[in-house]
This record gives sequence, C-alpha cells and structure tokens, in this order.
Amino acid sequence: MYTLRLTPDADGLSRASALLSAGLTVAIPTETVYGLAADARNGEAVARIYQAKGRPSFNPLIVHLPDTGAADVIASMHPQAQALADAFWPGALTMVLPLRPDAGIASLVTAGLATIGLRVPAHPAARALLRDFGGPLAAPSANASGRISPTSADHVLSPDGGLDGRIAAVLDAGPCDVGVESTIIGWPDGIPTLLRPGGIPAEAIEAVLGAALARHDGDPVAPSAPGQLTSHYAPNAALRLNADPRPGETHLSFGTPGPFSLSDDGDLAQAAARLFDLLRRADALGRPISVAPIPRHGLGAAINDRLQRAAAPRA
Repeated sequence: MYTLRLTPDADGLSRASALLSAGLTVAIPTETVYGLAADARNGEAVARIYQAKGRPSFNPLIVHLPDTGAADVIASMHPQAQALADAFWPGALTMVLPLRPDAGIASLVTAGLATIGLRVPAHPAARALLRDFGGPLAAPSANASGRISPTSADHVLSPDGGLDGRIAAVLDAGPCDVGVESTIIGWPDGIPTLLRPGGIPAEAIEAVLGAALARHDGDPVAPSAPGQLTSHYAPNAALRLNADPRPGETHLSFGTPGPFSLSDDGDLAQAAARLFDLLRRADALGRPISVAPIPRHGLGAAINDRLQRAAAPRA
C-alpha cells in the first residue's frame, strides 16, 4: 500500500474523509499525538488499525468526536462527566463512560467492555476532519504497538516503528503542541479515577470535581483503557531513569542545556512536547539512553508514566 501525505486544506480533508468512509485508516493530527483513525462504526475498518499497529485486540481504543453532543449519543454522561466535558473539551481529556447499547460502535473498539473511552480533540485539523467525516473515529496513536508515540507526520512514516505502506494516508499538520497522550479518567465502582496521566494535570481535574482522584494503573493483561500495558512507548535501546549520564550513553537532561535537553529551564510543558521526539532521536544513535529525574507534579506525572513504561522489561 502506498501511504499518501495529505495537507489539512479543503482538498486534503475531503480526501482523508473519503478514505475513512471507504473503511481505510488515516493518521490524523491531534494536540496530543498523531492518531491512527478509522470509522468506529465499521468493524473491518477498526480491525485495520489493529493490523497496521500490531496492537493486541484486548487493548481498547479511544473514540474521537466533534463535540459533547456526539458523546451523549454514544455514552451515558453523568453529572461529573458533564462537568469535566464543560471544563476540558475540546482538549486532552479522555473519559471512560458506560456505552449505550444502541451506540452503533464496533465491538473491537471497546475490546468487548461495557464502557468506552471518548474524547473531543482541540486540534483544528482534527475537528475539521471530524465535521467533514460526520461520524466517530477510533484513533490510538499512529505507531507500531508499544513503540514511541508520533508527534509529527514524519514520525508516523519513519522506517523505525512507523506505518509507511501500512495505512492509506497521513494528514500532515506539523508537530503536536502537547506531545503526550490525553489524560484518561474513569469511574470504576462509581469513584472518579485517574486511569492514565496525560496532557491535563490531575490537579486541574480535581479542582473541577472538588475531590481527589483515586489512582489506578490498570490491568496489563486486560486493560480497561489505552496506555495501561506495562511495556509501552518503548525505544529499541535500553533506558535508565532518574539517572546521571554514564560514558557511552545518550542522556536526556532536564533543567540544564544540552543537545538532548527536554527543557533547558525545567519547563514541564516543554519537556512533554519534546519527550517522544527526543526519545526517537536518541534511539537512532544506537546507544543506551539515560534520563534525568523529572518532577512528578503536573505534567511531570504523565512524563514519568511514559518513561516508566518505556523502560519496563519487554515480553
């Protein structure tokens, strides 16, 4: 398969929408990372996501929607969910909610669960495509399963862990602003719970809810939300965390200048935006990688989550 590179103008959006309507897969930009989109109502189209990524079929997918009204059709929006939607949608928040039985979503999207992860992205190209397409799009990160997430179209098409020749097209709108995946919130047993840290700090969500979030890392064998596999976002190279550099390593610094600095002045938002790109660049050098300590508050929680999964032993 030849993978098209489309631009986010009227013609590119129309071609991307037509490919999705034909049941094919298209990598799309969001403010977090690039996602590999397919029609969430079409089981064969969703299967092509799993095929292209080599993704385990027990790992559920996030469905992207144009607005909160579209979410109401697919899932039950209880008052806490509605409050978070009002505060953070469109934006980098995914909510795992009870799936309506008549939602028309392919069962592969939810991995057979009675819940579904929904998000309204903020990226203008993603929003324009969702409007043009006129339906829900399932879209995990546009990379081989378990590998470093893509924050540019070049990453999507890269020879190492990319999807060139395995998907119909990529809609190229430049680099992503946030650079780590969405925060995922769910309500297991009715309790608001952080299922995956991400682009919106847990503290901001807690401020809206007026209560602390429970923490839950998920079941790596049967995850209830994306991003809960123990080994995920992984480079080929060995990765040491909270480390000082050793000879022969490529070191990702934080708070100090350097060729692989996540942020010269310790800015967590900048570090999140640079994380996956720097991991890719470091991995290309073929040396072990070490990463300086990263604070665990705010976006630092998401950065540390991704790094811990990237460094985990691989099956």
